[in-house]
Amino acid sequence: MTTGPGKSPSVVVLQPRTAARVAAVQALYQMDMAGTDLNAVIDEFVCLRFPRAPGDEAAAGADATFFTELLRGVLRRQRDIDPLVDQQLAEGWRLKRIDAIVRAILRAGVFELMERPDVPARVVINEYINVAHSFFSDEEPKVVNGVLDKLARRLREPELDGNGGRQAG
Repeated sequence: MTTGPGKSPSVVVLQPRTAARVAAVQALYQMDMAGTDLNAVIDEFVCLRFPRAPGDEAAAGADATFFTELLRGVLRRQRDIDPLVDQQLAEGWRLKRIDAIVRAILRAGVFELMERPDVPARVVINEYINVAHSFFSDEEPKVVNGVLDKLARRLREPELDGNGGRQAG
């Protein structure tokens, strides 16, 4: 990305797990739209995109283990994830009807809420709102926020028991 005539390109370097989340959303999108095999997409990202491939700075330096866990986990739990998301969408909307990138963001975020208690719910929500902002500038990040917040309160009630996840004291 260039900043103007005669200026040096500016590159945003993401933290390894953040880069892994962005890459996981890209990979889930690719798998959804092109029907790419799980192992093939993991190999593509880990071997070609993560080692600082030119033009793909978002994936550079991603945590390959975390990326792989996200992809495998989303696919393993997709039959549980999709109905949960469907229940949170506005009446008349279903996961299959929303943008494929938003669908990938929600699936990855819900997977983390379900199976990654080592990552605080607020961190999961904020990370995926930021991922949504990297793809969209309209209402989509608000949809991601709303759906993940509702599901976090349902899936991690003790963590978010009315005090916003903060410790009393």
